[in-house]
Amino acid sequence: MNLEDNRIPDTVKTVHLTAVCGTGMGALACMLKDRGFWVTGSDQQVYPPMSDFLAQNGIRVTEGFGARNLAYRPDLVVVGNAVTRENPEAQAIRSLGLNFCSMPQAINHFVAAGKKAIVVTGTHGKTTTASLLAWILKAAGCDPSFVIGGILKNFDSNYHLGAGEHLILEGDEYDTAFFDKGPKFLHYRPAVAILTSVEFDHADIFRDLAHVRSAFDNFIKGISPGSILLAVDDDSVVDGLVAKRACRVQRYGRRRLSDWCLGKVRRTPPWTVFEVQRKGKCYHTFKTRLMGDHNLLNALSAIAVAHCLKIPRETIADGLERFAGVKRRQEIRGVKRDIIVIDDFAHHPTAVRETIRAIKPFCGGGRLIAVFEPRTNSSMRRVFQNVYPDAFGGADLVCIRRPSRLEKILPGERFSSETLVADLNRRHIAAHFFADTDPIIDFLVAQARPQDVILIMSNGGFDNIHERLLEAL
Repeated sequence: MNLEDNRIPDTVKTVHLTAVCGTGMGALACMLKDRGFWVTGSDQQVYPPMSDFLAQNGIRVTEGFGARNLAYRPDLVVVGNAVTRENPEAQAIRSLGLNFCSMPQAINHFVAAGKKAIVVTGTHGKTTTASLLAWILKAAGCDPSFVIGGILKNFDSNYHLGAGEHLILEGDEYDTAFFDKGPKFLHYRPAVAILTSVEFDHADIFRDLAHVRSAFDNFIKGISPGSILLAVDDDSVVDGLVAKRACRVQRYGRRRLSDWCLGKVRRTPPWTVFEVQRKGKCYHTFKTRLMGDHNLLNALSAIAVAHCLKIPRETIADGLERFAGVKRRQEIRGVKRDIIVIDDFAHHPTAVRETIRAIKPFCGGGRLIAVFEPRTNSSMRRVFQNVYPDAFGGADLVCIRRPSRLEKILPGERFSSETLVADLNRRHIAAHFFADTDPIIDFLVAQARPQDVILIMSNGGFDNIHERLLEAL
């Protein structure tokens, strides 16, 4: 059997998901179970919140990969993009002659059929923007389906099987699977798409910015002439990508001549009130608890899409005001000794910079203490070594952990936390290096003062630092 000749059989009753604890894979597992399939899964790093989420939804997850997990011969195996060709379950698929597919293929087959897809793409902001759209449509009575890379607090879920005609998807540029190295978003055919930004990222699969750009170029080429593309207006790469396209392009951002433009902004913590202009005229004034200019742009794109779907502006405003946020996106995990602990997914230098800028105005009289774990395939590489110092400029105190999986990266390509700390100190930003998580907690307990905000940034579990820190405080 050739592993490249994958397919979904006509009759499927049992499904196994290899690498089930990714946010998209976890959502798919739960959707399949809700559709009546018998679902199992396996992964080698099972940690909250996804492990808890799967358990709550009755998905049996086996710790570790192995041929034994496929011994019951499921009708279909969905293979996550973290799975390599050498994975024992990938080998078992071959030896047992099992049917298999990628996550996007499964979503198209089992979820997207008959739906109008709204696909949110871009280097930054996908999860928040898609979540905003999902909640606004739900608040408007549209009952959309969605698969999103974060758990929406309004739903306490990162997926929903709705009765409405729309399906909201994060369009990820990362590769699909070991047997399909194209970006995941190329599998989707949007009725509406959003493009938030294009920057270099995913250094493990993209050579440079031109390579990233080519992936988005292919995605936009696939958007049909009758479909709408909402594209941010302050990104020169995006400008080039959307020029002279067959689809209906609308621009959003800060340019006065754009279709959708941010107007006056007023911050009165915990609220931000902002005006939106459409084609140069005042459209409406909105109110949100989301922090930061980048989130105002995310909200603006969601407002524009909702308008395209003929949702009244007052309904959009009500949904935006009642949006409770996404777990691990500027999420307040707790307050102890009048010290606020915030969890955020930021890892790319731009995301780190914008998150710090967003939270700083809401710190009141306290300091902003930034705690960062470089953990992604890009952040563990030296590709951003000279960029990160600028990203932490708004912090009052910085704690940088040594990457916990640095052995995955070739020695000559590795990011140095020690070098970043030295660079920050040369810029007169108080920064400290830590080899492990325990001393970070000890340091924060000793150094944090009432009214301080501790912002913890990582795309992983970070050794459960948030709960442990709160308990120690």
